[in-house]
Order: sequence, then structure tokens, then C-alpha cells
Amino acid sequence: MSVSERKFGILPTGEEVKIYHLENKAGAYAEVCQYGGILVKLCVPDKDGKLRDVVLGYDELEPYFENGCFFGATIGRNGNRVAGGKFFIYGKEVHLAQNENDNNLHSGPDGFEKKLWNVDEVSSEKNSIIFNRISPDKENGFPGEFDCSVKYELTEANELKIHYQGVSDAPTVANMTNHSYFNLNGEGSGSVLDQYLMIHAQEYTPVCDSHSIPIGVNAPVEGTPMDFRTPKKIGQDINADFEQLKFTGGYDHNFVTDNYAKGNIRLVATAFSKESGIAVDVSTDCPGIQFYPANFVNNEKGKNGHIYNPRSGFCLETQVEPNAVNVDTFHSPVIEAGEQYDSMTCYRFYIKD
Repeated sequence: MSVSERKFGILPTGEEVKIYHLENKAGAYAEVCQYGGILVKLCVPDKDGKLRDVVLGYDELEPYFENGCFFGATIGRNGNRVAGGKFFIYGKEVHLAQNENDNNLHSGPDGFEKKLWNVDEVSSEKNSIIFNRISPDKENGFPGEFDCSVKYELTEANELKIHYQGVSDAPTVANMTNHSYFNLNGEGSGSVLDQYLMIHAQEYTPVCDSHSIPIGVNAPVEGTPMDFRTPKKIGQDINADFEQLKFTGGYDHNFVTDNYAKGNIRLVATAFSKESGIAVDVSTDCPGIQFYPANFVNNEKGKNGHIYNPRSGFCLETQVEPNAVNVDTFHSPVIEAGEQYDSMTCYRFYIKD
């Protein structure tokens, strides 16, 4: 195992940005950037032993300054949407920026994915790196100074473990996630519609309309195109005559995963490609996972001269329900002053026969 670093680019402020290469003994590797805590590359072996980069992204730093698709980004403080860009916390109304219609999306418009993170720890022994930053009180409207970190670890079992931690000096929202787009045939290889997905969820979270705010209750997947309890091709039902899919241009929904208990890390989803033989298991201690097959990615100039379009990849973002801070029946993303926020997600890659 080894961790190395190199210069990735320069910010407009003149600050240097480094990228870190985490490689295991089998030769699989991940590259993560201190700008945005971004997962830039993830190369794992296919059924013929050839490495394939299975995440979408950019070759250079500069496109990440915009990164409207959030390729590989560490999202914080809160992943997904907050209706109207506002919520109440202990009777006090909090106002956030409205950066998608009337809503707040991924804590933007200037979220964690646009920040230069400090490098807190580099460990060749653990094949890991920890990025840290202090999000000041009222950053993007969120209350409290939030001291947070994200740890990337690549194991000998081809697991990419992402560990989020944080503590705030006032009650706030903490619901961090990673926004990588996966293509198990390799980035730039075309559509993921023939790749298979299984999600361990009896229910999903319907939305009101095209603004993608939940109606406030969950619904059974059974008998609907939202049912991924047994593996099926991502494209099998994506164009079905189903109102929820029409609202969002395809899947862009939270799934309420089975067997949730606080701190319980369990398997919530599996995706695989027959063409490459690559499979990925997603395990997490989060109650939900957002499935999004790049509905609105359009003509993005990505790595290796590739052009990314709708269905060029898929996201599996672990989280609480969208707009959960405003819905009492959802899992609360609120942490108290001094309370430790701690969340783990693991993407394990292997060859499926």
C-alpha cells in the first residue's frame, strides 16, 4: 500500500492544490483532491485484470471550479434539497441560499465541493488520507461553527471507505455525502442503462413535482418501476409511464434502505456490469440512498476527451431523506452542540461471475 502526492493545479487565489494517489498491493488506486474533497479517479480491475476508471470527472483542476454536476464531490453540510432554502431549528428560522429553483441544493451555491480542505493526516500504513476544514458559523446560512473531516481509505479488498466526522458549537444540520458518478464499464464508455442495480429498500420517497421536494411520506416500491429489490437493468423501467419518473426525467429519488439502526453499517445496494464483470457493493450506516443516473448531465467535457451525457453514469448517494430537516417523520439530520457527527459509507469492488 502507498500514498503519494503531486500538484494538481493552482486556485485563482494563488494557493496550490494537491492530489493524493492511494494504491493497494493489487494495483487498484484512487485519486482524491484537497479542493472539494473530490474523488477524481477510481481504478479497479475488470474480469480480464485490466484497470478501469469507474468514476466520471475531469483531468485537470480548473473544470472543478464550476463542476455543476458535482462530479466526485464531498457534499456538505447537507446533501440533497432543503425546501424553500429554509428550516426551523429550536424555533429559530434559518435561511439558506436558493440555488435550485426556490430550494437549497447540496448546501450551495458555494458548498464544501468549492472549498480548499486542509490535509490532516496521510497514512501509507492505512492507505488513507483525512481532509479537514472548519465551516464557519452562518456559512451558506447554516448555524454553528462546524469542524468536519472526510477520510478516504482504499483497502486491499478494493474497498473505498469514506468516513465523515464533525462537531458543531451550536445545533446544526450534518448530512454529508459523496456525489461520484459510477460507470462500471469505465468513464466515457457510454450509457449505464444495461448495467444492473439492486437496492435493498421496501420504500422510496416520492416527490411533489419537478422541483424534487418530497411529499413528506414514503411509498412502497412494490408494483412500481421503483422496485429494485431484485437486480434489474437500470434502463429497464426508466422510461415507464410513471408520474414520479416524469417529474425528474428518470430516477432521482431517495430509497429508504432496509434494517436501518443508528451506527449499523449494512449492505444497501449492489450494481454490476456483465460487460466488464465489475460489481460494487454499497454499505452504509445511513438510512437512505439517492439513486440518480445522470438525468441532466449534458455535453460535459470529461476525462480523456470523453463527452458525458445523460445516463453516462449513476450516483448512489448515502444520506437522510431529502428535506428531512423540515419533515418530522423523516430521519433527523440535526446534531446538537458538541454532539459528534459520524457516518461511514463503503464502496466494495469485485468481479461478479
